[in-house]
Formats: sequence, C-alpha cells, structure tokens
Amino acid sequence: MACSQGAFRLAGIRKSNCQDGQIRSNIVAVMSAPSRKILREAPSIGPQGSTSVVSCFDRDSPREEITAGLTAPHAFVSPKYLYDRLGSRLFEAITELPEYYPTRTERGILATHARAISRLAGSGVTLIDLGAGNCEKARSLFGVLRPAQYVAVDIATECLQDALRGLRRAFPEVEILSLAIDFSAGLALPDTVRREKRLYFYPGSSIGNFSPGAALALLSDIRGQCGVGGGLLIGVDLVKSTEILELAYDDPLGVTAAFNLNLLSHLNALIGSDFDIRDWQHRAQFNDELSRIEMHLEAKRDLTVTWVGGRRHFRCGERIHTENSYKYEQEAFHGLLKQAGFNNVRIWTDDLHWFAVCLASV
Repeated sequence: MACSQGAFRLAGIRKSNCQDGQIRSNIVAVMSAPSRKILREAPSIGPQGSTSVVSCFDRDSPREEITAGLTAPHAFVSPKYLYDRLGSRLFEAITELPEYYPTRTERGILATHARAISRLAGSGVTLIDLGAGNCEKARSLFGVLRPAQYVAVDIATECLQDALRGLRRAFPEVEILSLAIDFSAGLALPDTVRREKRLYFYPGSSIGNFSPGAALALLSDIRGQCGVGGGLLIGVDLVKSTEILELAYDDPLGVTAAFNLNLLSHLNALIGSDFDIRDWQHRAQFNDELSRIEMHLEAKRDLTVTWVGGRRHFRCGERIHTENSYKYEQEAFHGLLKQAGFNNVRIWTDDLHWFAVCLASV
C-alpha cells in the first residue's frame, strides 16, 4: 500500500479464474444528475513544471458504500478507506519494516532491470501512475523513461502534493498532471492525458485488492486505453510460505495493527459513527484455498456501533473484513494479462521469486 488507492499492498490469485506548495487555480465543478459525479480541474501552469489537478469522484458514494458494507451479513469495508492522512503515514512506516518485503523487493527489481524496461517501453512515454502515493517508485524510473507527461492517479490528491512539488523541481521539463479518481469503479481519464505512448504503472501488487473478476476487468480496461505503442508495467506478489505472508501483514511491532485500527477513526470522520478502537483488534491470516491474505478487525466484546441513520450490533469475536491480498503464481498472472488482451509480456523476479514485475504491451 501507499497513499490511499495506490497504497493497497496486495497481490493476486493462484488460479486465473479470480493524496506542495499550494496550487492556485480556478475550480470548475460539473455534476451529472444520475451519477452525481464531480469533475474539478485546475489549468496547467505550462510545460515548465506544469501541474494540473483533476478530481472525479462520487459525492454520495462513501457513506452509502460504507454503510452497505457495515450492515452486510458479514461486515466489510473497502480497503481504500484505510488511507486517510494518518493511514497513509502508517503505511509508509509499514514499508520500512523488515517483515514487509514487497516494497523493497519490487524496488530492487525495478532498479536492476530499469534499462531493460526502458529499451522495451521506450522514452518520452505518458507515464500514468495508478495509486501514485508518494510517487517514489515512478520517480525512480524518470531517468530511464524520460516521460513527456507524468499522470499521478490517486483517490485523494492531498497525499500527492509534497511529492509532486519535489518532482517539479527535479524534472521541470515534464508536464505533471494529478488526478483524483477512484479507478476501482472504472478508469476514465480526461482529455488532458496524452494518448501517445501511454505506459500505465501499477506497482505494489495493488491489483490484489481486487477480486479475480474485477482484476481482469481493470486489466482489460487498461488494455483498451493503452493505444498504439502503449503498455502496462505492473508489480505482483507471488505465492510463498504462510509464515512469511502472515508476518508481513501482522508485524510484531504492531504497525500494521495500528494501520488497520485507524480505519475505524476514518469511518467515524466519514459517516459520523462511534467506533472505539479500544474495542477492536487486528487479525491477519492467509486463506490457502483462495490464495489470499485477509485482514479483519475483530470485536473484543459484544457492542453496538451507531452512525447517522443506522446501527450495527457486533458479537464478541465478530469481524469486519477490511482487506484482501491475493497472491499469484507467476504463470497464472501471465495468463491473466494475456486474457486481458496483452499480447507481449516480459516478467522479472527477485532471486527468491517472492515478487514479480511485468511489462505487458499491446
């Protein structure tokens, strides 16, 4: 995980059947009556360190989505709500833990094979960073890819601004566009995103946050928007021992537990609920049958949680499902990319075959 959406630190399935300095702008709001989606755009400053901000989100969906999950027979909350400001910072701490291997392993693969990636993807690309977070992984590729435009996509652009300020200073020649989009509901990019040489970048094995069918749908959506000469650079966590996996999601220091519990504070802010984090505990376990890590919050006692317009009684031991992290076999993920319509796939792994980075072209 990284900041909000991009931060989802997940993987895949064994079988293929599966937010700077202030940006001054005028804000234009356009609302479509049926979907109540709002588009907000700040005009570019120009090619020298230009930055645009576009936000597209459903104004009503968070409350509706959250309460629907809390009142389901088996309560759940989307993992994107793990990433408020504190949650994003906690995730950054998680990536520094010795037990959490995905970030450093993927970073190593990208560093080792950066020139090969550049030879295959080319330079002057439109680099579209899905779930950009702190933008560090994409930044590491700027030297070899020399993007003409960098598009940082995340649910909340406030997480992005410090990172984008640094990128503007370091790479003033690159046009930078920041998009606030919940692409879990579909990836629709504005016309300000260049169509030439689109390279979608989806690191951190965030694809594992999606159910198998939804993962295929997203990959197919990306494939349909690549255009001529486009492609996808994606990281995926691979199947390994249960002990290694569970330690990565339930570290002895308790940082991941704090990250998961902070979700309840975020829900209180979003829907006016009265969760008390002292009443809950973090649980993480590997589901071997579904090849996924599951994170839950478990009630320590019988309790009732209320929010504006609703409530839910939880028995002691009852859980709220907060995250899935599917783990792939390498061959199965290769097959999923093929099924999504990518014809050419190149895969690099670390020496232990714990993690893979795939470059899939049209």
